[in-house]
Amino acid sequence: MEEFLASCLQAVKANVDQAGPGFHVVLGNEACDVDSMVCALAYAYFLSKTAQSDMLALPLLNIRQSDLVLRSDNVFLLRQTGLSPDLLLYREQLDLRALQQAGRLQLTLVDHNILPSSDSDLEGAVVEVIDHHLLEREPSASCPVTVETVGSCATLVTERIIQKAPHILDQQLAQLLYAAVVLDCVNMAPAAGKVTPKDSQYAAALESRFPALPPRGALFQALQNAKFDVSGLNTEQMLLKDMKAVAGSLNVAVSVLYITLEEFLQRPEMEAELSAFCQKFGYDLLLLMTISFTESKEPIRELAVFSHSTTCRDQVGQYLEQARNPALNLSPISSLHPHISAYQQGNTLASRKKLLPIVKDFLKELEGDGYLGNVEEEDAQVPPTPMNSLVEGCPLDDGLPRISAQDLEEKFSKMADRGGN
Repeated sequence: MEEFLASCLQAVKANVDQAGPGFHVVLGNEACDVDSMVCALAYAYFLSKTAQSDMLALPLLNIRQSDLVLRSDNVFLLRQTGLSPDLLLYREQLDLRALQQAGRLQLTLVDHNILPSSDSDLEGAVVEVIDHHLLEREPSASCPVTVETVGSCATLVTERIIQKAPHILDQQLAQLLYAAVVLDCVNMAPAAGKVTPKDSQYAAALESRFPALPPRGALFQALQNAKFDVSGLNTEQMLLKDMKAVAGSLNVAVSVLYITLEEFLQRPEMEAELSAFCQKFGYDLLLLMTISFTESKEPIRELAVFSHSTTCRDQVGQYLEQARNPALNLSPISSLHPHISAYQQGNTLASRKKLLPIVKDFLKELEGDGYLGNVEEEDAQVPPTPMNSLVEGCPLDDGLPRISAQDLEEKFSKMADRGGN
């Protein structure tokens, strides 16, 4: 695999002649989770060994290289299988549009079956699809589609390799595929509702061919631990790792943090870093929802509200305290930071999925007559991962007008007159 990836890198670096050979790019989805990454690597390798074509098959990770660190389970698996992230190709390293315009691009989609709107102009280059999500693609005689609702797309790639070219399987490739299947199928546990008979069949096939594969349970737990490991991330990366944005008259980011609130707030220059983050990405308010666990594995949730506007921070805090659908059961806790309100969240079942509708209701209340625009939830340039979302840009997309501090004060005043909630 290393030799194959190195040859792909070399070919891309030498891609200066517009009349040169083309590329058959295997492209995973924008989330670039473990399943998507592994399928791109494995299927491109399969094509390189079996395809009768002058085009060079190469895997392309559908993220920027700087974003890989946010996928800590991906990084862990690469390290475990002896692959350097520097051997991989990332989205900014290959101009797909220029290749398509030169007639030098073919695309195989893995772990998704339709291109996002931002890539819709590449549709004419798609020649094959392998996926396990709901089929959204229109049928086409020129594009074979394999879509089955199995637990992991890696199951379908494994099936293709074992049926067509089992000789290319080695310990490294098998471990990549096996890890993706075990992780997506939640350790192959039927109770989780993810595993299908085909997933079990091909996981067992890999186990029988490669008895030195790590035990399922240990592999799954190691990948799970890696997914939530934020020890190597800076503050901005921690906020981006699992974040949703809501755009209205205020631009609100809601980040999930996998450490205690106390631990996060003790980071050096915390308020300055939060301020810089909001300024960089265009957010007026930042909600931090932490999740940690007791020794007995009971969840602990905490919530913090950050804003330089005392009125805004207090009004949002009051709205969340009074929320009833669901009740968050917030209890204020002391905060040493003047621009942060902190809470213990008694309702530990209220995840961010439950929090977001409350935030949207607050913004609708704030907007009143709707003059300032609609409330929308958006995943800007960095799209969702299975955990939730990775958002990198301002969610407004220049579509909503900015408002002044005086406008905000008037809105909050009107809300207070109506009882705030």
